[in-house]
Amino acid sequence: MKKKEFVTQDLLSKIYQHASPGPRKLPPERQLAEEYGVSRFTIRQALEKLVSIGVVTIIQGSGVWINEQARNSPLVYNSITEKHFDRIAFRLISLHKKLPDRDEQQVFGLNENEFIWQFCRLRLVDNRKVQIETSRMPVKDFPDLNQKAIESSLQQYVLSKGYRISHLLTSYQAVVINKEQAQLLECKKGLPAMQIRNRGILEGGRVFEISDIVDIDYSCTYVIPFNHDNLARRRVPQGV
Repeated sequence: MKKKEFVTQDLLSKIYQHASPGPRKLPPERQLAEEYGVSRFTIRQALEKLVSIGVVTIIQGSGVWINEQARNSPLVYNSITEKHFDRIAFRLISLHKKLPDRDEQQVFGLNENEFIWQFCRLRLVDNRKVQIETSRMPVKDFPDLNQKAIESSLQQYVLSKGYRISHLLTSYQAVVINKEQAQLLECKKGLPAMQIRNRGILEGGRVFEISDIVDIDYSCTYVIPFNHDNLARRRVPQGV
């Protein structure tokens, strides 16, 4: 693990380890650099990441303050959501309408004659191609879906239509890059990657998008309360 990543993870751990009431600050950069045996530049990089995920706020002349509201809630961030939008770009590969297959009918609650959009886009972070995303959305809910919407934030596009997003259902699987994906991402075939399947759900229960993403630079961190009930359930034999 790189020094910057270790410092970030350790500071995040320490923030959640202590629950003393009232506003709290992290030590100054110089002190942190001495404690971790790294440069102040490395400390600054770690702090910038904590700022980007909403855990701390840097106030000029005052210091680095811990966001207690964030600390008291479960935290999930990954290599995409921690990036500001000005560092992310999308490039449309394909867009067309098609009739849904049986699984897509089931997911979207459509009949066999109602069309869906299917599109593929590349996601670039800091001008580097890192993701191929293939998505489907119901035409009846998004009749004007176009290149401009796809090459920006899809979630913002959905919200602009007056919908409210309720949940995101996500699953992960380790894969390797095939020849076609390698050509699009300009990387080597066989490179390890993460396959991410998403299902976006609106308030009221309708699914607005299903997507299949292949990412060659994916990482994810969770900070969540320990689930005692889940541990107890797993210890109890299933069945009669």
